[in-house]
Amino acid sequence: MQARRTEAQVGDAAPRMAVVGSRTGSELNQATRPYAEEDRAKSWRLLFVTVGLWAAALVGTAVAPWWPLKLVLSVFAGLVAIRWFIFYHDYLHTAILQDSKLASAIFGVCGFYTLAVRSVWRETHNYHHKNNAKLVGSAIGSYPVLTIGMWRSLTPAQRRLYKTIRHPLFIFFGYFTVFMIGMTFSPAKRDMKKHWGGPLAVALHIGAFVALGLLAGWVTAFFVVSFPLIVALGAGSYLFFAQHNFPEMQLKDRRGWDYTFAALRSSSYFVMNPVMHWFTGNIGYHHVHHLNHRIPFYRLPEAMAAIPELQDPGRTTWKLSDIVANLKLAVWDPEENRMLTYKELEAKS
Repeated sequence: MQARRTEAQVGDAAPRMAVVGSRTGSELNQATRPYAEEDRAKSWRLLFVTVGLWAAALVGTAVAPWWPLKLVLSVFAGLVAIRWFIFYHDYLHTAILQDSKLASAIFGVCGFYTLAVRSVWRETHNYHHKNNAKLVGSAIGSYPVLTIGMWRSLTPAQRRLYKTIRHPLFIFFGYFTVFMIGMTFSPAKRDMKKHWGGPLAVALHIGAFVALGLLAGWVTAFFVVSFPLIVALGAGSYLFFAQHNFPEMQLKDRRGWDYTFAALRSSSYFVMNPVMHWFTGNIGYHHVHHLNHRIPFYRLPEAMAAIPELQDPGRTTWKLSDIVANLKLAVWDPEENRMLTYKELEAKS
């Protein structure tokens, strides 16, 4: 089997294959470094196109004469906002547009818009990258995953909370749950001096909604201010769930954990069509991103195509069957080395 495969060969239609390379650890990370080189002109060009489309979609939503057209444009604005967030995400990973005051300002706006201000996102997301796939201590910046033993030790109230956080409604209404509560009020409650930006972002959202409602009507305010974020942050919350909660995922205790394992066996490749890969900023190549977070999002497919060890990840898709399969996962069984559903968990009790 040839060592190098094209993007098309390892993309959406590619069959599962055995890993043909054997590099791990620093050797594998070294192989990804050529793809961590930014094309700065391309970063700026793609950013301006993305922000321009987002702004145009919001203006179009505001002036559209019929609510069905407002709905369509609002959904489009929300999808483009996901892509804008990926730029912000990569910027904070130091993958793109470093040492630019303009970029810093643009991404500061993005952080307030998406309720993921820098202080909170840096703290939680950096922790997530260092602790993903660990049996203990991986819940910060991620969805909690318990073992059977941990589950059995919980009180009824703690079990209800765990189920709530992993419930589909909690995930798909991520604007209010994951972001407004989890990314703004909870961090501010822990340390208001450090994370004051979160409550300020919520106040700005409410202020924008009220101001536009008084000026242009409440329907327009909903479709311009609220609905794009319901779309973007709901989809984003599920994306983040499915990237680390899928049937083939693997977990290890801290003694057996290593960075390569966490990237390749506990981070999924989310197979999408080219349009959805564009809207989601290639974040579906999540296993590649976790192996080297300094690879710009637009080079992730290139890295996967070139490096054999990256071509056999656990996969998921937007198919309803895959969504249901992911959402049904409940707790980790160390003996069977897999996630169980609640039904399977009850059968073991």
